[in-house]
Amino acid sequence: MARRPLPRILSSGSAQIARSREIARTAADSATDVLQPLITVSRGLRKLAATARAKWAATPKERRGPTLLLVAACVLVVALVPYGPLLALVTLMGAAAWKGRERPVVKTGPDDAEIARLKGLYEALVPYFSVPDDPSPLFAHGGDWSGSFGEYAFDDDGRLTRLRIAYPPYFTDGEPAARARIEQLLHAKSGRGREYHFDWDEEGNRLVMSVLPALPTTIAAQRFVTVPGETVLGFTDEDAVQRTVPVVAADGTEDAPAVVWRTGPRSSEPHLLAVGQPGSGTTSLLRSIALQALPHGDVLIVEGGGTGEYACLTGRDGVLAVECGLSGALASLEWAAHETERRLIAANRARQAGHPAPEDTRRPLWILLDRPGVLGHLAAADGRPDPQELLQVPLRHGRAAQVTVVVAEQFDSADMLSETVRTHTRARIVLGPATPEQIESVLGSAPHTTPTPQVPAGRGYARLGTGPVLRLQVPATPDPYDDATSETHRQAVLALLPERRAAVDALAVGTLAADNLAVDALAVDTLAVDTVSVETVKVETMAVGTVPAAAPDPAPRLAPDPGPAPRHAPVAAEG
Repeated sequence: MARRPLPRILSSGSAQIARSREIARTAADSATDVLQPLITVSRGLRKLAATARAKWAATPKERRGPTLLLVAACVLVVALVPYGPLLALVTLMGAAAWKGRERPVVKTGPDDAEIARLKGLYEALVPYFSVPDDPSPLFAHGGDWSGSFGEYAFDDDGRLTRLRIAYPPYFTDGEPAARARIEQLLHAKSGRGREYHFDWDEEGNRLVMSVLPALPTTIAAQRFVTVPGETVLGFTDEDAVQRTVPVVAADGTEDAPAVVWRTGPRSSEPHLLAVGQPGSGTTSLLRSIALQALPHGDVLIVEGGGTGEYACLTGRDGVLAVECGLSGALASLEWAAHETERRLIAANRARQAGHPAPEDTRRPLWILLDRPGVLGHLAAADGRPDPQELLQVPLRHGRAAQVTVVVAEQFDSADMLSETVRTHTRARIVLGPATPEQIESVLGSAPHTTPTPQVPAGRGYARLGTGPVLRLQVPATPDPYDDATSETHRQAVLALLPERRAAVDALAVGTLAADNLAVDALAVDTLAVDTVSVETVKVETMAVGTVPAAAPDPAPRLAPDPGPAPRHAPVAAEG
């Protein structure tokens, strides 16, 4: 049976309907363009009316009468003013047009590029967060990433700045190796060159990754608001510590979160070890510590590098010596060991007599040793003892004797540090670029952030005892005699330096080449031996717990020293 053709109206109806729709759409667009101002004003009037209605509903009933009276008075004044109604109408239309203007569309979700990045990151995490026996895996190839990524944020370049991940409960988040693999993957997929912080919530099976802002480098050396026995090592993140100190930065005065190191008899971390790469800022750290210690104590500096980085402190009040050679370093550290023993004996004698400790035993003594590995190598070549062996007494008994030891070394010589130094330096600092393994070997714990390959001088990590690992930025304390130092930093350091001693230096007084001074010192030693019985010395030595050698008393000063020098000063070696 042959098909009959459809009526013409049915065969061409779809084309006519499409043409009619196009004409109607074009007319609607034209009308919208013509009536756009009226639409904007109408939208604004509607919003103004809604705002007025909301304010009227929020007005208490006892205040509605006065409000109506005030509005009526305003309307009456506008009506009586020449051209008042016209100006009021123009003002109302202008306010309605401003209120009803089209605002930019607020972004409520990721765009296509961000969705692609999230999908790629989700697929990369599947091998680590899934097992074949899971009946309903949270991570699966081709799965829905929105169920695992609950919170995310991107920067202007389309890179992740914050991401919250929900992982399955069977993931071994308690193992450092498993966590390190996830952190390394997220670091690589989210963009290198930035420092990420990873916050693991083992109880809730959540991981929050966030990009940390760079620590400020505009804080220079200055007088920090601290009490005696507190030293500001540097500054860290705001949510890492609970204490802030007022500082003067490049953009004015502000409160900065500080890493404060407490020393003294009640400190659990009485000594400090700083390790870093060349040029990382360990010497600037020691200079900063020395400038903060001088107002309240005495400082003995031993520089193994021999580059003259501490020349600005030579001859200053409170600076006992700045030694760069092997002979001077051995003599100064030997004196420091005898001085520690003398303080212990004097304090023990005072306690047995029921008296407070003498004043010269309560004044803090700081021993700053920079690069002891170089001195140890020279001592081994010359057949002399390692200077680190002379630090055993100050390190073991320094807390009770108010003696603090700070050691700075580089990574290439860190294996030359003695076991005593490693054991008794519970405050640790790592400066400069370092791998997570190097940081963990020094601090004893890996940081919760990803170290960046390039960091400014003085940037690193700090850990006090068994506390958390904190990011650290040491205040800028360069050598003021260096030509590369800026004028602002030079003046900041010079303003903190004590006055130079006008009298003869203690080391010059105690030189063995001066015959008459040696005779005076011998007389003082003889008098001290005659006045103290042998039995008393034995009892005091047993109380201290060590049998020190006969420590010579110091040579007398030729002129009164205006600075806060201790009772005993180091004696320089010949040559």
